[in-house]
Amino acid sequence: MKLTHICIVTENLPGLRDFYQKILQLPPEQFKNDYVEFGTEGAILSLFELKSHEALAPKSMISGANRSIELEFQVENVDIEYARLNGLQEVIEWVMAPTTLPWGNRSIYFRDPDGNLINFYSRVHS
Repeated sequence: MKLTHICIVTENLPGLRDFYQKILQLPPEQFKNDYVEFGTEGAILSLFELKSHEALAPKSMISGANRSIELEFQVENVDIEYARLNGLQEVIEWVMAPTTLPWGNRSIYFRDPDGNLINFYSRVHS
């Protein structure tokens, strides 16, 4: 089995598309006006407009209500990413500044415009 996609269903497709393009530094691939993909090394992060998703599976999703999933992206250097994100004109809702965690990751936690938690982390080398 292989995990291929993580999909965020949203009422704010343009806002999330622009946000993820800035933080991931990846060009989005847009399909029609209601679906976007960002091809990362591990899996594809996709964004799907709530209204279109509702047409396929009525009442199956609530946009912006997630508080139990964390999107994790391994980066080369968390401290450099923290400085880069702080330099964006985008307002970042920080949850945790750069912190070295007990299991050996250095992480920053922040939220996307829909409130989804994001972890940028790098491995700490001893």
